[in-house]
Amino acid sequence: MKAIRVRTVLFVALLMISSLSWLTYVIVYLIETKSLHIGTREPSRVGVWIAMSMGVLSAAAVFGYGLHRWIVKPLEAVGKAARQIAEGDLDIAIPPMGIREIADVKNGFDLMVRGLGRSLEKQSALEEERRFFIGSIAHDLRTPLFALKGYLEGLDRGIAATPEQMDHYVKVCIQKSNQLDRLVTDLITFAKTEYMENLNQEEPIEVVELLSKSVETLRHLAETKMITFYIEAPPKGRGSGTILGDVYLLERAFNNLLDNAVRYIPSHGVIWVSCSFAPDRVTITIRDSGPGIPESDLGQVFEPLYRGESSRNRESGGTGLGLTIAKRIFRAHGGELKAGNHPEGGAMVTGWFPDKRDTSG
Repeated sequence: MKAIRVRTVLFVALLMISSLSWLTYVIVYLIETKSLHIGTREPSRVGVWIAMSMGVLSAAAVFGYGLHRWIVKPLEAVGKAARQIAEGDLDIAIPPMGIREIADVKNGFDLMVRGLGRSLEKQSALEEERRFFIGSIAHDLRTPLFALKGYLEGLDRGIAATPEQMDHYVKVCIQKSNQLDRLVTDLITFAKTEYMENLNQEEPIEVVELLSKSVETLRHLAETKMITFYIEAPPKGRGSGTILGDVYLLERAFNNLLDNAVRYIPSHGVIWVSCSFAPDRVTITIRDSGPGIPESDLGQVFEPLYRGESSRNRESGGTGLGLTIAKRIFRAHGGELKAGNHPEGGAMVTGWFPDKRDTSG
């Protein structure tokens, strides 16, 4: 149905008022004079008043009906729909409007309802994700805590009778406390980076040097699984990539990426770390010799608590927040981080930063 404008309705109403008044006058004149030759005989004053009254009343009745049908009733429908929404019911259907201005209000109302529906769905999904997140974190905290408590009680009760047993108990306690420390640290960093858009402090950072430092940090863990690192980067000099950023956050991002590779590939594996420079960016790539990432999981690698099918039992000690934190840190530095699989096999993570080296000198 094609909508009409309010001014058109008003014009028609004025036309009806004048036309019906004149038509009523003609009818009364015809009744009194038995003639349509207006002007030859004057009707009575009472007839004139009757004609005017009937014309005005008829026009008012028609106009009132049109006003109720085309304006009041649609607005009542919108008001009813608004009350339904206030009660939490978004399943509403507002009929088409005949007045264009009111139809615009109705269309805007429909857009608002659809947007509100999407917002509520998103809120529900976030709430579900929050409950899942809290439950998973509680499980991750409880598991090492219970183990730590059990071994400490064993030491206290003298269950570990020999020096070898005591040494084993102490090592397990240290391992579980380190796991707890890692989890708490990840949670703190995760909370700090959740809404981070701008860096608190920036300083010139040589990416290759920081990346090499992270490799050395993870080398001991890699050696326990007999994993080999291969680093490929341009020689230090004029072509070195320098970025402006927070050195602590960047080191944390690199450590998370390398730690993830070390933990989730089989023993005797290989990790290739490369860095390349372009006029406008610095790119790093970390590739491993593991089984790679399932295609169905590629879209959720950077989601909080993602660990992949091979690590659902949490034996690796990972929190599932490392890649999420790394991606947020890359983005806070104006870059991006993506994950995929190398054509020759193995998982591959590629990230880049804008190159901000000082070329003024």
